[in-house]
Amino acid sequence: MKFDTMLAIGIGGFIGAILRAYTSGLINNTIKHDIPFGTLSVNLIGSFILGVLIGLIQYNIIENSYIKSLLTTGMMGALTTFSTFAIESFFLIKNGLIIESLVYISLNVIGSILFAGAGFKFIEAIYK
Repeated sequence: MKFDTMLAIGIGGFIGAILRAYTSGLINNTIKHDIPFGTLSVNLIGSFILGVLIGLIQYNIIENSYIKSLLTTGMMGALTTFSTFAIESFFLIKNGLIIESLVYISLNVIGSILFAGAGFKFIEAIYK
C-alpha cells in the first residue's frame, strides 16, 4: 500500500474517531439506559453513511482512490466499531442483562444491515 493511501486512511480515521467519540458521548449522556445507545447509534448512522458512500463509488460519483480510502476505510472504519459492540455485549451478558443484551445485539446486527442497505438504495434511487 502506498504511503499517500495510508495517509488518506489516517486522516479519515482521525475524523471518524472524533465523530464517534462526540456522537457516542452525546447520545449516552442524553439517553440514560443499560443498553449502550451511543455505540448503537454510531453503528447505525455509520452503516447508513457507508451504504451511501458505496453507492456513490459504484455510480462513479466518488472516483478518487484517496477520497475513497479516506471516507470508507478511514472515516467509516473509525466511526463504527465492532470491538466496542462486542465488549459491551459481553458485559451486558456478564451482568445478567440477558434480555437487554439480546435486544442490543439484534438492533446492532439487523439494524446495521438495514441501514447500510437503506443508504445504498438511497443513492441507487438517485443515480440508477
